[in-house]
Order: sequence, then C-alpha cells, then structure tokens
Amino acid sequence: MKVARTLISREQIAARVGVLGGQITIDLQGELDRSGQTDARIVMVPILTGALVLTADLIRHIPLKMNIRPVVVSSYPGTATSSQGANIHGAVPTDLGGAHVIIVDDILDSGRTLGLLKRVIAAQRPASLRIAVLLRKNKPGGRDEHVEVEYAGFDIEDEFVIGYGLDYDGYFRNLPDIGAMGE
Repeated sequence: MKVARTLISREQIAARVGVLGGQITIDLQGELDRSGQTDARIVMVPILTGALVLTADLIRHIPLKMNIRPVVVSSYPGTATSSQGANIHGAVPTDLGGAHVIIVDDILDSGRTLGLLKRVIAAQRPASLRIAVLLRKNKPGGRDEHVEVEYAGFDIEDEFVIGYGLDYDGYFRNLPDIGAMGE
C-alpha cells in the first residue's frame, strides 16, 4: 500500500489547524468570561492513536490552561478500511463533571467512535462538550450515527486516507500530508 495522491498538503493542514485553534480559544474564552469561571477546567480528550499528531499541533494554538486526558478507542482493526464498530480500550477519564471538554479525533467517518465517547463523557455532566476533527467524510448514505462536530478541519469524499496521524494497519501515521491510499 502507498499514497495514490495527496489530498491535503502539510501547508494546508498547518494553516487550518491554526484557524481551528483560534476558533476553539475564542469560544472557550468567551464561555469562561460569560460564566465568570476564569479558573474552570479545560480538558482535551484526544482519541489515540490517530489524533496524536493533530492534538500536538492544535494545543500550540490554544493559549489557555488545560489538561490532556487521552483515551484509546479502536474502530479500524488491522487492515480494515471501513469501521468495524467502536471499542474503548482502557479507562475513560471519570472526573470530567463541570469541565469544558473537547474531544479531538482525526476523522469523523461512521460516527460510531465519536458517538460512543460523547455519550460516555456527557453522562459525567461536563460544563460543555465539543468535538474537533481534522477530517469529516462526506457519507452519501449517511453515517451509522449522527454526531455534531463543532470544529472540522476539512470535508473530504468517502475514501480511505492516510497520513498526519491516520493509518493503515498501524503504518503511515508519520506522513506529513494526507493522501488517498492506493496499491
């Protein structure tokens, strides 16, 4: 397997991640100002391993005090190129009540992973709960689960992509661009 063609360059990604970080900062700062809770907890919850690269770049654009509490959720085991259902591996933070939580993921595809994690976290009654994704796939037949995403980097067609954290069988996460996978 290899990259058949580049869909989104590293320069486009860097620029868009900066914009997303700015939007998140404005929204969170506004919410903190309105509530009068200047010391409220902000918690980023990246979904590993795919959101690792995005999260590292994104937090550099959010100059607010925050915690990072990663979770491991898998939906594309091994060489699967379509979601096989979301499974949480390990612990989800249990102290998110009252916090401003942002779930960060690499891609919104079927909606199962983000839907599952959003329900688990929402049950803890955070002060706010938002989702940020780098990619949002256009799904002609609709998603398996509808999930609202407040921050999306790019909308892409329904094809399998790799690079910038996205993988195939654990490989290609290190590629700086996002590409369509080919033989």
